[in-house]
Amino acid sequence: MWYLAFIVIALILGFFVLPQLRLRYVLTRAFPSTYSKILRQNLLGYSRMPTDLQMQLKRRIRQFLFEKTFVGCGGLEINDEIRVTIAARACLLLLNREMDVYPKLSHILVYPSAFIAPRQQMAAGGIVTHTNQTLSGESWSDGRVILAWDQVINNPHNEEMGQDVVIHEFAHQLDSEDGSVNGAPSLASTIAYRNWSQVMTQEFDNLQRAIERNEMTIIDPYGATNPAEFFAVSTEAFFKKSHELAYYHASLFALLKAYYRVDPREWS
Repeated sequence: MWYLAFIVIALILGFFVLPQLRLRYVLTRAFPSTYSKILRQNLLGYSRMPTDLQMQLKRRIRQFLFEKTFVGCGGLEINDEIRVTIAARACLLLLNREMDVYPKLSHILVYPSAFIAPRQQMAAGGIVTHTNQTLSGESWSDGRVILAWDQVINNPHNEEMGQDVVIHEFAHQLDSEDGSVNGAPSLASTIAYRNWSQVMTQEFDNLQRAIERNEMTIIDPYGATNPAEFFAVSTEAFFKKSHELAYYHASLFALLKAYYRVDPREWS
């Protein structure tokens, strides 16, 4: 029976140990200069980031690229620019924190432009209607994120509005890691959850009232849809419009700064 035990041990090693050894090897290799060039071109503020954050980001990117599978859709061919750009923006949300790199995520599907997603709606009387919705990104709970590449790369409108579809969808990934997408990611304590709820609820209500009064807002009005979307668009504003968010929404900025453990004003 010794050979059965040998087979079991070999399977355990193959399933658990070898991937960790391969990852450790990947992380010891030098960061490719072509990847660094992509970061300088496609990650606004990267060149002004402190060296330690740049090093952290590179390590996170290497792990992200090792663990996740990119799939080109709609005729798009995946290349290093697509992989590194998306990985970099996703990993911005993980700096200065001891945590896995989106452990529930396995695949990133990338379309060349906005894609069509089927939707079902149930009306009164149980009547189900089928519709199609045009999207630039979507985060799924089954381990997939879907993105439109033309909304990721060098989109002047998105930059002007402080929008970033990658940051948005990966904020949803963080939100979903505790099993529900409700606008509250995993936090350290009951007190932290209480403070989170207090600030987020107040800011969410403020955004809804501002929209009702047709006021201009720093935070994307789409955040008024529900608490989950509010967390995602607030995260976009935190990284893309950090100075404005800190000035006009100081409590919200402080909350997100404590959660993400970085201050994007230092490099924006």
